[in-house]
Amino acid sequence: MKIFHGLSTIFLTLLVSTMNVEGRYLFHKNQNKGSLSSTDVGNDMNSVSSCVFDVKNYGAIGNGSADDTPAFVAAWKAACAVESATLLVPFGFTFMITSTLFSGPCKPGLVFQVDGILTPAVGPDNWPKKDSRRQWLVFFELDNMSLTGTGTIDGNGQQWWDLPCKPHQGSGGKTFPGPCDSPTLIRFFMSSNLRLSGLRIQNSPMFHVKFDGCEGVMIDKVFISSPKLSPNTDGIHIQNTKSVGIYNSTIGNGDDCISIGPGCVNVDIDGVICGPSHGISIGSLGVRNSQACVSNITVRNVVIRDSDNGVRIKTWQGGAGSVTGIAFENIQMENVRNCAIIDQYYCTNKKCVNQTSAVYVRDISFRNIKGTYDVRSPPIHFACSDSVACANITMSDVELFPFAGELIDDPFCWNAYGRKTYIGAFDGDLDWVLHLDRVGLIDK
Repeated sequence: MKIFHGLSTIFLTLLVSTMNVEGRYLFHKNQNKGSLSSTDVGNDMNSVSSCVFDVKNYGAIGNGSADDTPAFVAAWKAACAVESATLLVPFGFTFMITSTLFSGPCKPGLVFQVDGILTPAVGPDNWPKKDSRRQWLVFFELDNMSLTGTGTIDGNGQQWWDLPCKPHQGSGGKTFPGPCDSPTLIRFFMSSNLRLSGLRIQNSPMFHVKFDGCEGVMIDKVFISSPKLSPNTDGIHIQNTKSVGIYNSTIGNGDDCISIGPGCVNVDIDGVICGPSHGISIGSLGVRNSQACVSNITVRNVVIRDSDNGVRIKTWQGGAGSVTGIAFENIQMENVRNCAIIDQYYCTNKKCVNQTSAVYVRDISFRNIKGTYDVRSPPIHFACSDSVACANITMSDVELFPFAGELIDDPFCWNAYGRKTYIGAFDGDLDWVLHLDRVGLIDK
């Protein structure tokens, strides 16, 4: 078996516009097939009305500057006590609230419906000193709850991104020491059977949506947006969370579109458009010699465009645990640097020292990865640990072409083993194929 140091240059063109992706739903409502009398209809309407808790009816002003937090807390308390209730944030108003914990347990079927605009105060100077600067909306210990609507949740993140401690990107940008906590916009914690759908979520100071310690999550048809250079603005971050579906959504931001942290199992990502961003990432894992396990992750029918990375797995040296059962399938790359990455030497500074232990990476497949790559970096980068090699990597039908400029024909691969059926790059007179028939990624 042979370690391969040059995979081949790989270039890809695939149109996922032909994808027919159907949304998956965790929750279904049984329909009454019988006929209703006028009395039944009237009673049903009264019942629906009594289950809708409009924040305006609890004193919310909705002018974008008044503190509507007490009204939201009161409406939540009332809705929480009623089965299948809806807390309504009505269309046509902008509601400003401070950092708020919406906790359970509540009666099942609770819906937090945002049809208007919901926002925090503008910038760190207006953030109440008594409030946590690490999170804004927190949903805690809930079961069978939905956050949905046709409205917008806007994090007013610009002043947070401009803090001098942030990793500014651009000419002349400098980073200075100082307090750097910035709030995650929406956090679900220790909850189950959750649904997030329909909303526009934008301009978060830090992560847009975070799931921590949850089980049974369905995300469908959400639009997440922040500027390309907004630091640490991951679109969706999950950790210690099981059974997650992310479908039919569009995410563009200044960090990972989707980041999968330690303790995640059974994650299905399908029909996502990602970019500009840092791509879709598993990790980073194993920081500060910690143990991290991630398994059974599928990413398919995805478009990644104008991004610093495509699909990647990143682990720190010195960690322990494993990343297993990962499938990247039917991915279209459009002007993407580092289209496919496995990096077991991940480090955010220049002071990381070599260590022998590592998170074990195995059973990883890259299938039908096609499109164009940014020639500033090789399209494939597999840097596996000297002591803990990457095993059982499968690469099939990978074709990548330079978006502009000259072809790079020296992708990087170190201590990676697996199977390959076809990898190719084509550019003018250049026509070559890298074949792998058995175990070990071998450059021919």
